[in-house]
Amino acid sequence: MGVTTLRQEFASLVPADRMFKAIILDSHNLVHKLMPQAIKSIEIIHGDGGQGTIKQTNFAEGTRYRYMKHRIDALDVENLTCKYSLIEGDVLSKEIEYIAYEVKFESNSNGGCVCYVKSEYHTVGDMELNEEDLKAGKERAIGMFKVVEAYLFENPAAYA
Repeated sequence: MGVTTLRQEFASLVPADRMFKAIILDSHNLVHKLMPQAIKSIEIIHGDGGQGTIKQTNFAEGTRYRYMKHRIDALDVENLTCKYSLIEGDVLSKEIEYIAYEVKFESNSNGGCVCYVKSEYHTVGDMELNEEDLKAGKERAIGMFKVVEAYLFENPAAYA
């Protein structure tokens, strides 16, 4: 098995605790409302939102994919960190067994935050991943982050 690791950072003017609540703790209630053209629904199919929870994202009609399932592997609300894995769905190709993510939100001096994301693509055998697919996944993550950030910026009482 091969592993390809990507790291991303997103800076925001929104406080870390609000971003964490919206993107990590309540994504299943918020994200599909903000991005209905891309995401039809996000459902908790197992668990209570904590460690071991499995969420299924169902994509909107006409998009490239139908669904994906994530499992929360570790959740630390106090330190604003989450580890989760993409374990199933047509987002995974026959070359990718699963993708493990680590997300951490840290406050910065301007009252906002920085979100650090580490993604580990676990491939079947020693497969090399397509750079274009990795870039597209990165852009989708940035897009969702920016949509949630804009919503929180425009709604200062949300997730406060």
